[in-house]
Amino acid sequence: MAGEPAVLTERREEILLVTLNRPDARNAVNGALAQGIADALDELDGDEALRVGVLTGAGKGFSSGMDLKAFVAGERPYVDDRGFAGITQRSSRKPLIAAIEGFAVAGGFEIALSCDLIVAARGARLGIPEVKRSLVAAAGALIRLPRRIPYHLAMELALTGDPIDAERAHELGLVNRLADPGAVLDEALELAAAIVRNGPLALMASKEIVQSALDWTEAEAWQKQGAIAGPVMVSEDAREGATAFAEKRDPVWKGR
Repeated sequence: MAGEPAVLTERREEILLVTLNRPDARNAVNGALAQGIADALDELDGDEALRVGVLTGAGKGFSSGMDLKAFVAGERPYVDDRGFAGITQRSSRKPLIAAIEGFAVAGGFEIALSCDLIVAARGARLGIPEVKRSLVAAAGALIRLPRRIPYHLAMELALTGDPIDAERAHELGLVNRLADPGAVLDEALELAAAIVRNGPLALMASKEIVQSALDWTEAEAWQKQGAIAGPVMVSEDAREGATAFAEKRDPVWKGR
């Protein structure tokens, strides 16, 4: 929308809601949107009061990917080491949920794949159509999809460029939860609320280990997992978690 920021943020207690706000351009990624996402991730990670992020799109869909008109005009929708859209090479340290209405295609799907969990509306279209324009889905989809779905299915998405619907993506394990159209944000916020109840140090450590484990040998895994998990296991929050369980009350996390 003219005159409005390309990305909006809203704090809902311990959840940061991040909205891609270029509905008239199908939330296509230009320089301003990429910087807005990067800034939102910095806010999420930099504020101890925030525990989880939810990333969604304004209007009829999540994102159609790179804004080709802006790209031709010389804009680069990349932000330092965060990469395309300010997220695909380095996302947040804290858990991040993509909430998809309508469509997430091309770079828009790659933004969603950069998140930790995906909630999508039934009938939403997901895909990487780059080959149809003699382009390559080089913002993470070709790297992440073979790690998350069977090889031949990843190859079909990459080589045909045809989308799948959210129901099929859910069957494949790419989508965590399905929701009726118009109800995706509520479902994503409900999922975020379930995450927020847990210890913040444990959440970040668990995310880091799950993200990295596929790249570790088994011998490396135990040592590297220990280095990440060890400080959490002896933290004040870990003692509080055990004490709260014994006392049959809700824990009060301090993030230390």
